[in-house]
Amino acid sequence: MTKHLILLFSVIVLSHCDKKEDLSFIDRIQPVPSESGFKMDGYWVWGGSAIKVDSTYHLLASRWPKGHEFPLNYRTDSEIVRATSRSALGPYEFQEIVIGERDSSFWDSNMAHNPTIHKIGDTFVLFYIGSDFSTMHKNGKQLHRCVGYATAKNIKGPWKRSKNPIIAEESNNPAVFVENDGSIKLVYRDAPLRIYLATAPSYDGEYTLVNDNVWSPAKLEDFYIFKRNGSYHIICEDNVGHVSGHVRWGVHLVSMDGIHDWQSFESPVVYTHDIHFEDGRVLECNRRERPQLLIEQRKITHLLTGVYDGENSWCQPVKLNPNY
Repeated sequence: MTKHLILLFSVIVLSHCDKKEDLSFIDRIQPVPSESGFKMDGYWVWGGSAIKVDSTYHLLASRWPKGHEFPLNYRTDSEIVRATSRSALGPYEFQEIVIGERDSSFWDSNMAHNPTIHKIGDTFVLFYIGSDFSTMHKNGKQLHRCVGYATAKNIKGPWKRSKNPIIAEESNNPAVFVENDGSIKLVYRDAPLRIYLATAPSYDGEYTLVNDNVWSPAKLEDFYIFKRNGSYHIICEDNVGHVSGHVRWGVHLVSMDGIHDWQSFESPVVYTHDIHFEDGRVLECNRRERPQLLIEQRKITHLLTGVYDGENSWCQPVKLNPNY
């Protein structure tokens, strides 16, 4: 092969790679098999955060009994369960309750919800929100929610739950980024959907509020934070459609330092409300929320969301191709 042909071939390959790198989240989403995700008869299933351990995928998700209109009784009845699959797409099989009711003296004695799982060093750390049986929100109508965590050396447990919450104020939708030195960036929101960012020297350290209004233009929720190419990124739900132009679509934000000056990403839409199946069917979800990412060997391979179709709810992973 001549030098000119080699050069031309290299340019074509690099150009093709650049185009693949430029693809947004939504352009990478692949159709899913009909039998996939995590569902449970008799339960509403929501959210879902996955991690691969050896050759098995472990999904930590919220569930609560059906009997009331979705999603009303999660505030009193939600618990966190673990399900497994040999495939990231599932279907996942229920294994056990990880965070359920405990003695009423604890902050999470009554309810646990919105899990996000991370491995920090040799420890699995499960962040989530919880409430006790009696502490009410300042509106006097609903139980007070706050953020805490549980730890285990093995993904199968036993899990040790934090004695106290790490964010004691009314808080929800915890998202965590672990820096190389073990320090933490924690994103969460309050009841009116004001977004906060706190840092800590370690997951069990004291958290310091460093940004009390991450996104002032409009209401966002259900966060996941990660770092790529030197910048920090958040994917989340566009609650009122300010970023995407569509209510509750998934959107993408970016910041250079991961604390201040968050901006809409150049291709901001992460997902719509449509789930495409391999057999050609398209499900137009009533609600699709709580985005989480599966990261394997430093590559983002799958997007997971909670899905509600008007009758059932479940956790639905979708493959991203190419990976980030």
